[in-house]
Formats: sequence, structure tokens, C-alpha cells
Amino acid sequence: MQFNGFFSKIRMGIVTAVFAFAFLYLAYVYANLAFTPIKEIGVPREIPQRGAILDRTGKPLAVASPFYHIGLTPSAIPDPAYFADSLAEVTGLSAEHISAVLRSASSDFLYLKKKISPAEKDAVAAVVREKSLTGIRFDKVAGRIYPENALASQVIGFMGDAGQGLSGIEYSMQDVLAPKETETISAGKNVFLTLDADLQYKLEHIAHSAMDETQAESLMLLASEADTGEILSYISLPAANLNTYPASSTEEQINRPAVLAYEPGSVFKIFSAAGFLDSGKVGKDETFFCDGKYEIRSSTGEKAVITCLGNHGRVGIREALQYSCNDAIAQMSGKTGSEEFLQSLRRFGFGERTGIELPSETRGTLKTVDDRYWSLRSKPTIAIGQEIAVSALQIVQAATALANGGIPVKLTLISKITDANGTEEYRHIPSQKKRAVSKQAADYILSCMETTARYGTGSRASLADFSIGVKTGTAQMLDTETGKYSTTDFVSNCVAVFPVNKPKIVLYIVVTKAKGETLSGRIVAPIIADAANVIIDYLGLARGNASSFAHSGYISVETEKEARIGERLPDFTGKPKRLLLPLLRRPDLNIIIRGEGWVVKQEPPAGTPLTQGMTIEFTLE
Repeated sequence: MQFNGFFSKIRMGIVTAVFAFAFLYLAYVYANLAFTPIKEIGVPREIPQRGAILDRTGKPLAVASPFYHIGLTPSAIPDPAYFADSLAEVTGLSAEHISAVLRSASSDFLYLKKKISPAEKDAVAAVVREKSLTGIRFDKVAGRIYPENALASQVIGFMGDAGQGLSGIEYSMQDVLAPKETETISAGKNVFLTLDADLQYKLEHIAHSAMDETQAESLMLLASEADTGEILSYISLPAANLNTYPASSTEEQINRPAVLAYEPGSVFKIFSAAGFLDSGKVGKDETFFCDGKYEIRSSTGEKAVITCLGNHGRVGIREALQYSCNDAIAQMSGKTGSEEFLQSLRRFGFGERTGIELPSETRGTLKTVDDRYWSLRSKPTIAIGQEIAVSALQIVQAATALANGGIPVKLTLISKITDANGTEEYRHIPSQKKRAVSKQAADYILSCMETTARYGTGSRASLADFSIGVKTGTAQMLDTETGKYSTTDFVSNCVAVFPVNKPKIVLYIVVTKAKGETLSGRIVAPIIADAANVIIDYLGLARGNASSFAHSGYISVETEKEARIGERLPDFTGKPKRLLLPLLRRPDLNIIIRGEGWVVKQEPPAGTPLTQGMTIEFTLE
């Protein structure tokens, strides 16, 4: 028994010694970790660099840039007041704020400041070393810079702090831009959009001016290649500056062309008329008498009345579209079966998503004859663009059918995808959808649109030296408070196809809640003319009074070169912003670019000798 007690005491002593040693070792490790300045602990593994988003010419629209979070461990900071005083100036935070953050910490780790630049991180690290501060670390996180700020912001989208796309292409192409954790590639792929940034900039300038002049609540403007479905310009205003996205409003973040469904009004008549003509129930030479209103009665005595803007007399399809005659279009609908009519609209793509590479796209609303809200007036009302909800993207895609002899083309925003080394992995190939109407019907409606541009409600969209076909539309908006149509709020829109003889472009604009004037022929038709003129000149399309001549097909084009600086500063006046961007990569210069467009002023002036660390400021307009 005495031996047993003796050995028990020995075992107890050994156990106690082991625990004491373990405690001392853990205390040593903790102290070593906690009190070593800028010790990086628990930092996530290096994530692959996110691929860039570029326009069709290779201009960067979203590029990867590392940021850092400043992390603090309060228990490892022996003198909080000294710590706060030391970091106040370099972090841009007050000493009182830093002290308050440390005092109120609910856990032993917190972030003092997030998403600081590498330069800011280096400045803070220098102070940490100089002051021998402890309990601070820097967590490297994936960051994003958007060189063009608000340009096409709803398309490009935004990447959040966790490296996940939250909207736009950043969201829909997340797995392309940033490889999954299970993949071993070191960098994401680059996504080239179909957008042309320079054209987008020019059209956004027109759009902003239109917003100012009409005092509208919002505006959409889309331009697409008619035969490929590639969208060259995609505008939704108001728009968010992607570099300050978290501070933007919901209105600025809404991607209207994709998610907003609305009644288009008379613009829709071109698709209804195409369906009537294609069905064979309505002929090109058939006429209908407009007396200012359309009345229909059911066998049960139900009555529906649709009013017209005027008494147009006897009109056919061409005149009905030219004058935007509700009465004649409604009469045409009476010659076509309800299901047959709805099927023709579905072939144009209404009631289904276009499949564009953007999140949350709406299907719009297209009733069925079995719908409980289907009534006697539904068919003629839908024919004139009411009792149906569409998206701007659906209108553009449907218009490609008229431009392509009756066959719609699938819309796209993706031109190509390359790996980090520039090797092409995908290139867009145009994809035609099922035929919507016959070529004869499509061509005839397009010719009617040209008549509308010359002599009808769209005359303010006509171009003196270039053929264009248009259709305007004005629709009352639903008052959400009363549940009735508003007498003050309207959707004004206009679709255009040009040139008419061989369509290249589909252009569409929507202005919502303009102040004062409401008729689309006066509000949006002139904007269509301005935008079309810019596109024609930008793409180099031959105008009616331009000379045409035969040549070998080979021409020499002098391309603009990127901005370069030798021993002295050259004159950058007139240089576009895109040619200045490579200068931002020079570590020996501090380049500041203010504004958008082309250089109108530079400081220092041309001829100034170049010095190390020189600040060069460009003002663009």
C-alpha cells in the first residue's frame, strides 16, 4: 500500500509537470504571435487573380487590383492609447475613433479599415515598424478597379468584398472570371464584351443630355448589330459609379433593359401587323375605315371600346402604322383567331427571356386565352401594345426579325473569352432563332417603318441622307396607388432599323416619366436621329450623298499608338483616354486623369523635362 501511494504521487507529479510545460509553451507561442509586429496569421490562401472584363476592342472595363483589410487583435495591444495615436494620421481615422473601436470590440479580432490600396497598406506598415506596434495584421483580398466608372455599369456589374460578383457580368460569369476553389489554375479568364466603349461613351452623352432636357425619371438606349445580335451599346440611366457602388442608390443599380417589364404602346403595332399579314387574314392592299374609335360586342352583350387619336378614314397596314391608328389595328385583330395571334407574338420572343448573359432577366407578360383576366378587349388591346408587358431586350430581339427577313437573332453581350495568356477559348457565333414571320411580311413592315419615318409619327427621327425605319409609341403607366392608368406618367419609346435596304443596326430608346411633353414622336424620335447619326459616322456607314467606288478591298489604316513619354513631355492634346491608360502602369510617374473623352489640358505642359516621381495631370472633355 505504501508503494502504491508513492507511485501515485510520482504519476501526479509527472502529469502536473506535463501540463505546466504545455501551458508555458502555449503562452510562449501566443506571445510570439501576438507581439510580433505585422505578423500575418490566419491569412487565407492566395486566390487566383480574377480575369478582366474588356470591351470588344480590348479596352479594360474591370481589372483586378489587390486591396487589404487592417485587422486588429485587441488583447495583443498593450497600450491602446499609444496605438491609436500612432495610427490616426496614416489611416485617416481619428485617435478617438480607433480607441472607441478597440474598447467596444465584441471579440478578440476586428477590422479597423477595409479595402485600402497597396500604397496605403505600405504606409501603415511603415508606421507599425517604426512604432513597434503589435496586434495588427493585413489581410490581402481580391479587389476590382473600374477604369470607366459608370460607363455601362449595369452590364459590367460589381464584385463584392468576398470576391464574388454581385451583379451584371461580374455575377453571371463568376465561374469564368474566377476559377472555383477546386480548380488549380492560377488566374481567371478574360471576358470581352460586344460593347464598344467609345461608342457607348458617345451615346451615353446623348442619353444624359436627353435626361436633362426631358427631366425624365429613367432612360434606356440599346444598339445592336441586326445580323449578329451583338449589342454595341447598352445604356440604363441613372447609373452607378462602379468604384463607389456600395454608396449608390437602388435606382442607379437597376438594370432596366433586362429586368423591367412595361407596356410598350404603339411600338408594338409593327409586330402585331407583321403577324396579321403573315397569317394571310389581312392583305397588304386591304383597307379599314377609322372613325376615331373601335367597338366590339360579345354574344352576351359585353362591350369594349378602344379610342383612336384621330379619324383617319380608310387606311391599310402602311397608313395604320404611319398614323399609329388604334382603330385599324384593332379591326385587323378581329380577323385573326386569338390563339393564332398569340402564337405569332411568341415566335417574336414575347413572353420568354432572350437568354442574354445577365442575371434576373424578366419574361415579361403575355396572356393566354385561358387566363382569368382575358376578356373581350384583350386581343385588340394587346395588338396596340397594352395588356402586355415587354422588356427593352425583347423589343430589340423582335426587331432583328424584321431586319433579317423574318428570322430573329439571339442577342448577346459576350464577344469572346480568352485565358490569362490571351489564348482564345470562345468566340461568339451568331445564332438564329425560329422564323417569326415570312420574309415578305418582314420586308413589307420594314418598308412601312420607313414611311413612318418620312411622313408619319416618327418623322423627327428621319435622316436626310440615310434610310431609316422607325415606330414610336406612348403608353400610360399604371398608378400603383389607384390601380388605374396615370394621366401624367408615360413611357415614351421608339425602335429604329437602319439602313432599310440592308439593315445593320437595331436602335431602341425608352424614356420614362418625362416632364411636360409626352408624345414619343416629339420626345424620343429626335433622340433616335441623334443616336443614329453618331452610330452611322462611328461605324463609317456610307450616307446617301457619299461617294461610292470600287477598290481592291485592301486599305492602309494608320492606327493610333499608345501614349509614350521620353525625356520630355509630349503634347497629349486630343489624345483619347484609352491611349493614356498604359501610363498608369509606370511606377516612376504619378498619373492623374480627370474627366472622360479626349485631353484638353495637361500639366506640366509639353516640353517639360521628365523627372522621377513627376505628377502629370490630364484634363479630359
